[in-house]
Amino acid sequence: MNCKNCDKALSGSQRYCDNCGAQIIMNRLTPKILAKQINEQFLSIDNKFLQTFIALFVKPEHVIDGYINGLRKKYIGVITYYAISLTILGFQMFLLKNFFPEFLEAKDTLFNKGFQTGIQNSENPSKDFLDFFNNYQGVFFSILMPFLAIGTWVIYLDKGKHNYTEHLVINLYSTAQTIYIGFIFYLLLAAFKIQDYLTASLIVAPPTILYGTYVFKRIYKSSFIKSIIRYIAAYTIYTIIFSIMMAIIMVVLIAYLFATGKLKL
Repeated sequence: MNCKNCDKALSGSQRYCDNCGAQIIMNRLTPKILAKQINEQFLSIDNKFLQTFIALFVKPEHVIDGYINGLRKKYIGVITYYAISLTILGFQMFLLKNFFPEFLEAKDTLFNKGFQTGIQNSENPSKDFLDFFNNYQGVFFSILMPFLAIGTWVIYLDKGKHNYTEHLVINLYSTAQTIYIGFIFYLLLAAFKIQDYLTASLIVAPPTILYGTYVFKRIYKSSFIKSIIRYIAAYTIYTIIFSIMMAIIMVVLIAYLFATGKLKL
């Protein structure tokens, strides 16, 4: 018998491949086996997701530096952990749209007032734009990750401990964790009828920055004050890049509205 993952020859008594580490599956997939796999991966007390989630709060340097240095079995890999967070982000928007639709309604803003008279067939243009951003925010997060990594890499360049790719790993892990944190915050804020999604975003931003500061403090073993100054500087670079990208998106959106006749001078 050969391993179905790497094709290495196996003995009949092996439960795991000694070449790639994959579990040897002998039985056909059944509802019972599928339920067991779901329990092992996500529900059991010793599952890797729960271990990774807790460790990124208690000892994030063990997860992140461990992955960078080759530890792959104890915690979930960075790409998988980030991908799961994007799934959670999509589930979050599904819950908000279906159970708290008023939470996503954009209130009167300068953007809304400035374009209200020019856009036809749209009662709330800022809501249209917010809907567009919310529908594709997972894409925006992924596009901006390399730029956030640039920010932290530049700010911590004097330390010389991690290269750019390793900073990308750090930011993917920390961003995924803040998405999980945000999932809880946004649902609670929606349930307690905070004004709107944009206001909630301002409330969620400080814990996000504090968590990022905490991660880099643990990894670089620096003081909290130095860590927060550096992280805010890195986050400023990220915010500038984010603002530029949003401005470009706005220009493209306005050009599209002009082209389709929905926006007129």
